[in-house]
Amino acid sequence: MQYRLVIEYDGTEFHGWQIQADLRTVQGTLEDALARLVGEPIRAAAAGRTDAGVHAGGQVVTFHTERDIGSDVLRRALNALTPRDITVRAADVVPDGFDVRHAARSRIYVYRIWNRREPSPFWRRYAWHVPWHLDDAVMRHAASHLDGEHDFSSFRAAGCDAAHPIRRVLRSDVVRQGDLLTYEIEATAFLRHMVRNIVGTLVEIGSARRDADLGRLLAARDRTQASATAPALGLCLAAVRY
Repeated sequence: MQYRLVIEYDGTEFHGWQIQADLRTVQGTLEDALARLVGEPIRAAAAGRTDAGVHAGGQVVTFHTERDIGSDVLRRALNALTPRDITVRAADVVPDGFDVRHAARSRIYVYRIWNRREPSPFWRRYAWHVPWHLDDAVMRHAASHLDGEHDFSSFRAAGCDAAHPIRRVLRSDVVRQGDLLTYEIEATAFLRHMVRNIVGTLVEIGSARRDADLGRLLAARDRTQASATAPALGLCLAAVRY
């Protein structure tokens, strides 16, 4: 049987999703808990591979086992077996042909910026602290230029293994709530570090250090023309849509 899980995790103390020898990863930790539960080695697949320090509020994971486990029992048992920085929100059974990665219609990422001179003890693990004022209206206008299908080479990390740089963005917006700025982007797929590279550029735009014309930057198709990569701690995989 193939099971699907929706999980949340605080990525601070993980070296990303993907299993790595001698390093603590979300995949490795979850697979260890699953193996203890079902009594056999388990390999889990995820809708998206988050990097070290990146969080998730709606990561979707599948795995196979011969054991028949009720969804509620599976959820409760895994929450008892996993550490406090991983939570299983939901569990169900899906057809064997379901591909958790390729069946996804879109993914939603949010990036949070704490925009106040003083840092916040509450957001220090989950938001990038930018102590100078950012013009969120200018950032919002710039972000809107990313809507649609574009070549995102200017925001693609070196070593990205995607077959091509063309991605379709369904929504790209910046919202301010007091001192907290949130950038939210929904796309059919993402390139490696794409969101963090966009955020780094938006922060320079909001700081009046860069022209707000992201259309011209997209047309350049040159990573060296964009800004530095934003820190991992502000990024969260919020949801995957099917």
